[in-house]
Amino acid sequence: MGQRSITRRYRFCAAHRLHTDHFSVEENRAVFGKCNNPNGHGHNYVVLVTIGAPEDAQSGRTVGVELLDRIVADRIVNRFDHHDLNQDPEFAAQTTTGENLVLLIWDLLVKEIPDGQLKKVAVIETRDNYFEYTGSAPVAARS
Repeated sequence: MGQRSITRRYRFCAAHRLHTDHFSVEENRAVFGKCNNPNGHGHNYVVLVTIGAPEDAQSGRTVGVELLDRIVADRIVNRFDHHDLNQDPEFAAQTTTGENLVLLIWDLLVKEIPDGQLKKVAVIETRDNYFEYTGSAPVAARS
């Protein structure tokens, strides 16, 4: 039996500031540029979630899209939409980069989506910035 996948697109708007306490003011400015603005800035994020599983011979569908939509709305969109990412507890010890955001989204979803069905998470931050992660277990659980 083959495996198929489906990718769904979700959106949320959020603010953040790229900054780390591990750097001096000058280092933060040099590394993060205008994204280190003390007032922050925002993005209209697009999140792409790819799921797959052995196809259902009866329906031809891979997994329940309605269930996926509910999970992403509950765990991702409602959590981040119109919020400051720097205020999220998960970012207390790390910078709110797109690389870290895509890993956090993976961790939030992989715990909720049936085993092995989550294939990829991608975040489009700007026209030019795209981040993606594929894995099999929560990132935080890895050593």
